[in-house]
Amino acid sequence: MNDASWGAPPKGGYWGPPDQGFDAGLAPAAPAGPAYDGREAQQTRPMPIVPDSPAGPPSGGDHGDQDDLDHGRDRGTAAGGPPFHAAPPYGQPYGQGPGHGHGHGQGHGPVAGQPEARPETGNPAPAKKRAGRDLRAAIGVGVGLGAVILASLFVWKAAFVGVVALAVVVGLWELTSRLQESKAIKAPLVPLAVGGAAMVVAGYLRGAEGAWVAMALTALAVLVWRMTEPPDGYLKDVTAGVFAAFYVPFLATFVSMMLTADDGPWRVLTFLVLTVVSDTGAYAVGWRFGTHKLAPRISPGKTREGLLGAVGFAMAAGALCMEFAIDGGTWWQGLLLGLAVAASATLGDLGESMIKRDLGIKDMGTLLPGHGGIMDRLDSLLPTAPVVWLLFVVFVGSG
Repeated sequence: MNDASWGAPPKGGYWGPPDQGFDAGLAPAAPAGPAYDGREAQQTRPMPIVPDSPAGPPSGGDHGDQDDLDHGRDRGTAAGGPPFHAAPPYGQPYGQGPGHGHGHGQGHGPVAGQPEARPETGNPAPAKKRAGRDLRAAIGVGVGLGAVILASLFVWKAAFVGVVALAVVVGLWELTSRLQESKAIKAPLVPLAVGGAAMVVAGYLRGAEGAWVAMALTALAVLVWRMTEPPDGYLKDVTAGVFAAFYVPFLATFVSMMLTADDGPWRVLTFLVLTVVSDTGAYAVGWRFGTHKLAPRISPGKTREGLLGAVGFAMAAGALCMEFAIDGGTWWQGLLLGLAVAASATLGDLGESMIKRDLGIKDMGTLLPGHGGIMDRLDSLLPTAPVVWLLFVVFVGSG
């Protein structure tokens, strides 16, 4: 789900001592004739030294998207590039000033992976682990969402279908808004919202066949709706629209199809519990023990240890749920189910991380304090829904 910290120490500028550097102690040779004047040798006006912006404390958490871009911006570039080093003071040769040297490790910027040194002491700043998210707000919002889901799930199935449809519409609004803001892609929201809600309802009433028909009609509506505007950008707009229709509402229809079984509420609850447990296991184990990066180019905070935590937690929860909550289920089926959920949830999380990196954003929205937006909660759930639905059908049937 939503990521919350970097897993590698930040890299900042290093203020080298004035008596270090390859050129330390060297002075320009005095020319023949009048006394040497350093001001005549320096033809350009020196720029003032600008110290590096302080980087936030590193974290060992297994989730890494929320702070990825902020970490880069704090250091002067959106991608977290090296900080700017100004010219040395007036009349001072290069190699003696702060941040300058000739490749021998003196007066240079930091070596990758080393903590930033403090200017006044030269000692490395202490590294602290932090969760990277507002845990109080996250827990409060999570408890509130859980109460709404449980109440609608076990009191009136149709109400839960409405909750899923509402989440789909809000998720589509967030996704299309970010596409337009970051990439100037105008995926038509109206046909996507109407068709997305219809997909969820069709999946509940007519099963997979109804979901596919609603998906095809939604794609057609996107193509026609976009024809009312100028042709410039038509292809990218409708392509993004069809992608959004498949990514959000179509995958969500598998949740409503789970609900149609006799023990449908328990199947949906198992799906939700396993996904949340997988994410929690990855977060807890990765934050405490994570050292080896899983996909540093996509989500630098995710670790292999966190993935193992996700697998272990999800398999244990899957064995319990299949044994005690699902009609005809056995514990060994739960182990396989938990393994599949951990894999699909992690891939879904990485997939949305790729989208957010491409868009240059930290969160898809701000509706849920401590979590981000609705899409930041659906990133693991959406790709996991068809996997769980299929395994339920294989293990215990569709009824």
